[in-house]
Amino acid sequence: MPNKEAQPTQQFVDIEDIKDGVVILKNGGLRRILLVNGLNFDLKSEDQQNVIIRAYQEFINSLDFSLQIIIHSRKLNIEKYIDGLTSREESEKNELLKDQLKEYIEFIRSFVQNNEIMTKNFFVVVPYETNVIAESQSKIFGGLFGSKKPSKDQAQASRQEQIVQLSQRADQVISGLAGAGLRAVALNANELIELFYNLYNPQAIEKKMQTNR
Repeated sequence: MPNKEAQPTQQFVDIEDIKDGVVILKNGGLRRILLVNGLNFDLKSEDQQNVIIRAYQEFINSLDFSLQIIIHSRKLNIEKYIDGLTSREESEKNELLKDQLKEYIEFIRSFVQNNEIMTKNFFVVVPYETNVIAESQSKIFGGLFGSKKPSKDQAQASRQEQIVQLSQRADQVISGLAGAGLRAVALNANELIELFYNLYNPQAIEKKMQTNR
């Protein structure tokens, strides 16, 4: 039998679009993704640890929607760092400093080859699900009783209201995490595109995601 034509990768990705910092899924669901900084819990005193635990418990108990917490580990790409050091070495006039830079570059390359240096990013996914069941029922009963299909303007207004509610949820999560000593920022569209590019292309050279806030 002839081989079937390979399906586009996009068919296996649940994302329909990314717009204004909102991930729009194919099923109509909406997501905001927060990048959260880490903290070294073990270095805190016992009193500080108890404060953090209580604040986090209060934050979790205050939510009336689910969250997804993701820890993403990836081998650190230091090529840009090495390129920067090489440029400095080439432009350095002082021979002593030039030799030291060369030795440092060789040390870094050797160290990375023999030891995997991992970087971790922490994300919180804030969801908003559209009421698919209610919409389906509306279509059924609408057909029985002659209701009209919502206009394009009404659909857009409904989507905007959903995005507003999603943003309110994201703000609530950011505030709650701040109370536990964790700083969180919502990723914008470009940062989301880079994030998903890296997730779906693990072997490719990663783009460095920068959040300058």
